[in-house]
Amino acid sequence: MKPMNAHRNRSAHGAQLGFTLVELMVAMAIGLFLVGGLITLMGGMRRTYTTQTGLSQLQDNERVAMTLITDVLQAAGYFPLPTTNTAQTVFPATSPFTVQGQSIFGQPAVPASAGDTLTVRFLTNGTAATIDADNLINCTGNTSPTAITFVNTFSVDSLTGDLVCALNGGAPVHLVSGLVSMQVLYGVHTNTSLTDYSVDTYMSAAAVTAAADWLAVISVKVTLTFTNPTYGNLPGQSTTKVPQTVVFTRVIDVMNQTGVTT
Repeated sequence: MKPMNAHRNRSAHGAQLGFTLVELMVAMAIGLFLVGGLITLMGGMRRTYTTQTGLSQLQDNERVAMTLITDVLQAAGYFPLPTTNTAQTVFPATSPFTVQGQSIFGQPAVPASAGDTLTVRFLTNGTAATIDADNLINCTGNTSPTAITFVNTFSVDSLTGDLVCALNGGAPVHLVSGLVSMQVLYGVHTNTSLTDYSVDTYMSAAAVTAAADWLAVISVKVTLTFTNPTYGNLPGQSTTKVPQTVVFTRVIDVMNQTGVTT
């Protein structure tokens, strides 16, 4: 019969046994594999988040920019009290407008890489008018309590990449970021043999000026070029798989020029 203390010594010796070197190396390899997978997963999630955030911001900027331009363009040539006012009396030939009644004007931007400028004017009766208060909003999002002609000039700031608007010759107000340029073409009704309001050609601002057709502008085609947020060397970006810019185009009717003749 073996002594009891000998059995206890063997039990204590067995309880102190640890992992072998091979077991530790296998465990470390599994741990490194799991950590590497987690890092890869987190990197993928970060790239996806960056891409989705950039594209979402791009869509928001495009929507806001086009909405601002559309709202102003559709008000071009508006004036209250048409029984007493006419376009010729409320819109004189003052710079940059060259003829009476003209409410839209365009020209190349400076520098030319920024595209074009677009100037639109309309008359508001104000918000405090006792008769026919129209509450019209200008390109900066504001109204006037009294009657005033709003002259809104859109352009792209080549230094900041912002869509800006100068109101009545004032300092430009920054509206939307992320742009490269703005191109504007004008839909003109040149076929005088037809009495409808159809557009038969799109012309540059220089061509419209040369043809003296500013009063014949029916619609405006606005093309905004934005910087592509997925282009670059940051996580989630690429310089080979995506274009450097993204282009959005919208055709906007000039409300006082469209309709059906009777």
